[in-house]
Amino acid sequence: MVFNNRLMQLLRLGLLIISAIFSYVNLAFAANKQKDNPLLDLSIEELMKVEVTSVSKRAEKLTEVASAVFVITQDDIRRSGATSIPEALRMAPGVEVARIGTDKWAINIRGFNGRFADKLQVLMDGRSVYNPLFAGVQWEQQDTLMEDIERIEVIRGPGAAVWGANAVNGVINIITKKAADTQGTLFTAGGGSFEHGFAGARYGGKINEQTPFRIYAKGFSRDNMKASSDERVNDAWHSARGGFRLDHNRGNDQLTLQGDIFYNSIGDTLDKSLLNAPVIQADTARGHNEGGNIRFRWDRTFSEKSAIMLQSYYDRVDYRLATVSQFRAESFDIDFQHRFPLFDRHDLIWGANYRLYANKVFDTELLGMLPRQQTNHLASVYVRDEIMLIPEHLRLTIGVRLDHNDFTGLEIQPNSRIMWTPDSKNSIWAAISRAVRTPSRAENDVLLNTRTFDAIPGTSALLPLPLLAQLVGSSQFNAEKLLAYELGYRHQFSPQASLNVATFFNDYSQLRDLSFGSLAFQSSFPPHLLLPLGLNNNAKGQTYGVEVAADWRPVERWRLQANYSFLHMHIDSSSPFRQIDPTTGSADKVSPQHQISFRSNFDLSEKMQFNLWLRYVSSVDLYRIPGYVTMDTKVVYTPLKNLELFIVGQNLFSQNHMEFVSDFIPSLATTIPRGVYAGAQWRF
Repeated sequence: MVFNNRLMQLLRLGLLIISAIFSYVNLAFAANKQKDNPLLDLSIEELMKVEVTSVSKRAEKLTEVASAVFVITQDDIRRSGATSIPEALRMAPGVEVARIGTDKWAINIRGFNGRFADKLQVLMDGRSVYNPLFAGVQWEQQDTLMEDIERIEVIRGPGAAVWGANAVNGVINIITKKAADTQGTLFTAGGGSFEHGFAGARYGGKINEQTPFRIYAKGFSRDNMKASSDERVNDAWHSARGGFRLDHNRGNDQLTLQGDIFYNSIGDTLDKSLLNAPVIQADTARGHNEGGNIRFRWDRTFSEKSAIMLQSYYDRVDYRLATVSQFRAESFDIDFQHRFPLFDRHDLIWGANYRLYANKVFDTELLGMLPRQQTNHLASVYVRDEIMLIPEHLRLTIGVRLDHNDFTGLEIQPNSRIMWTPDSKNSIWAAISRAVRTPSRAENDVLLNTRTFDAIPGTSALLPLPLLAQLVGSSQFNAEKLLAYELGYRHQFSPQASLNVATFFNDYSQLRDLSFGSLAFQSSFPPHLLLPLGLNNNAKGQTYGVEVAADWRPVERWRLQANYSFLHMHIDSSSPFRQIDPTTGSADKVSPQHQISFRSNFDLSEKMQFNLWLRYVSSVDLYRIPGYVTMDTKVVYTPLKNLELFIVGQNLFSQNHMEFVSDFIPSLATTIPRGVYAGAQWRF
């Protein structure tokens, strides 16, 4: 009760601050312009010219990209109040971000969302963090100091011709700042209701004028989520992380060495109404995951259109969550790229990549693999040619990537894009792409206990014993395939307003589906029936949709951003267990059909900012989750040049709401709470 009273007092304080801010709006317009953040000085026109690198693996202006790209800047992240990368991704159109628990998310682009969403390639500074063991991304492991993120590039639609298999529905690349851009010292700290406490520190210096560096450390503690019954689900998240980056520039060469280590204390509670004896005895579990990575990159620039790049990284993870999953994994990756002009109108890029992934899985009550230990290899080559058909007006890009993996052999992923720019204010682009999602090791080797059904008393034929449904991997499981058609339009109304529209039609084949195996009697205590669920590629589907993003600065110090996403899905499947795997026949009931985001960033004065973020997400029918509207707000006060004080309110429209339910692992469904936190940041 005391805690709730303090929370209400904090909320009232936040509302009083907001009311005071609105009282001084008219005076604020006359205040001097904020100088500390250079992005505030950029017009919408200049923001549209920000360079992106993830579409073609080379720098190009956002207005010249023949793809549905959205850039989340550092200023966007800072003003949003987001404390994690998944929360920041909610700003991008077409991206589905649904929180499952304190440390668990379902994130995908253009449908097929789930805890193990497998059609999205995610990169950290060009380093793939896609997990080929289970397919998808373990988001609790992907973190850094939020102030060190330069931008997040979100590509909706296939990026397989550049980034390879599993870049089916999109690519997300989190790009951190160069060491030269993080000089000096930064401290940040705070806490509140759900965000119990957080702290971060960074120091940037120079070994010499050509060799800047930075080191950082951060930690936080986040509260348990609660089930709809108000039961705490034991998933409090405590994290510690540190890392460094060193850049060296000499002539035409740029060298980067970067590394991170982390430790997460995590937990989970399984839903015993879905999975109980003979599988699990204890429904709650605490555990940890820890690991680290190191990345080396060498760039040599010969001219504006000629360069080579060599990147290599090593990554190690140890994951231990009793009852649920325990594994150890290591990966090594090396990537080479060469760009050069050919004749007068060709800009050619080719490259090669090799990835090794070794893992060992330990048996738990929930999951096991046969064999326990395995090493897999992936090798690929790619080529991309950008042809200037009409200088400054019409460009054609064609490319193809050849991937060879241990499960399905050779996969070919071609792509063709065209961009027409009739004038400086308009651009139209279209694309046709083929992409594949290759099998994970789990889909070949897993034994996963997914659901139990109690015996029905008094029956002799119908469930006379408890029944256990077990997902069984198959070496015959093939790659899922996509043929995608895209069309986009960008318009610059003025230096202060822009509109971006993207439409798509996706045709999927050989999608993952489930089928019954032969029922068997198990004499192990307690005796029960075992129903194997096999994997096949019998499902198929079509999706189409539209995504609209608008950016408007009505006055110099007020920026409004809005986006809307519509998605329609039709899946053809005969699976009898649709709630276990959302990529079966119920995928169309797992993704919300409508999403709306509206952000208002307003500088009230040189020392005060007021930021609002309103979101609407329509219903998730498979899990009977109603649509919701929520709002976040962040008020920032800068009493001194290098000191920033802030208060943030999250999910303010309701005490709690549900966003998603775990699929393969039957974790207890949780609700997302309202939260308030405050903090300070000091730079010198």
